[in-house]
Amino acid sequence: MDIMEKIYAKAKANPQRVAFPEATEEKILLAARQLQDDGCCAPVLLGRPEEIRSAASQYGVSLENIEVVDAYDEVFIDKVVSDYVAVYPLFSAKSMKRRANADPLYTALMMEANGLVDVTFAGLIHTTGDVIIAAQAIIGMKEGVTAVSSSGIFSIPGYDGSEGSLLGFGDSAVCVDPTAEDLAGIAISACETISALTDWEPRCALLSYSTCGSGTGRMVDKVVEAVKIANEKRPDLAIDGEFQLDSAISPEVAAKKVQRPSKVAGKANIIIWTNIDVGNVGVKLVQQFAGADAYGPFLQGFNKIVCDCSRSSPVTELVGNVVMSCVRAQRNG
Repeated sequence: MDIMEKIYAKAKANPQRVAFPEATEEKILLAARQLQDDGCCAPVLLGRPEEIRSAASQYGVSLENIEVVDAYDEVFIDKVVSDYVAVYPLFSAKSMKRRANADPLYTALMMEANGLVDVTFAGLIHTTGDVIIAAQAIIGMKEGVTAVSSSGIFSIPGYDGSEGSLLGFGDSAVCVDPTAEDLAGIAISACETISALTDWEPRCALLSYSTCGSGTGRMVDKVVEAVKIANEKRPDLAIDGEFQLDSAISPEVAAKKVQRPSKVAGKANIIIWTNIDVGNVGVKLVQQFAGADAYGPFLQGFNKIVCDCSRSSPVTELVGNVVMSCVRAQRNG
């Protein structure tokens, strides 16, 4: 059973409720139908019911056993907003109702904050920036995390690391130039995200062009500080560095370069890039030269699970991303 088969089995064992605020999109409707049929989650389609049903009819998608919620029903909105502001009094009911009436994404996120759904999924109409801004405002950030980020999992043909062909990574997609505190948060979040999906005991290496002081410079100092912050915030997690890539994943190299005890050196199952430049190039190098699959990116850092997708994503990818988000929500819950 490969990693995705295991993740699908986990999702089916405890189906989560997933809000889709872009419910008139063909790919969303097709994905919701497949997810419902496969028993991976309970889709909740948000919008104007007549428009959702019209779109479903147009695209030949049955809505049987799929919940459709009128995101503009006054009584429903008033209840969602009232329950939300009772817990999050920073916002007024008037302002939240205005947001809900303008965009079902905000209704979905308030429903998630209220515990009515477990995941919010968007990205075909909304940009990544739209999703992140809304989620930051409505769901909020986890304590100790200063920046939204992402993580992913490589499946690398021919690689024989501490988890076989698999290797977690972050952040390659969201946080452009993280500070030391941001980098610590990315490492902590990546440990939580990837552990939720794989059940691994995280061993997280913060990468650099230096291993244990072999090089100097501003970027090295940032990584060293990030490791210190991460260890202070989460001493229960094995987070270490600064390591060059080979020192992080090769026991033989680590034995030569890391002259101190480390739970991570040489056997890291998660690597953290210094910034998005390194992350983006790193992912594409592994994909192009090793023929690797890169699952993700998974948005992380929020109090609850919010999933963003690319507008070019095929339905199969949407389904996979929803399933992985549901497994994360199981752990988060």
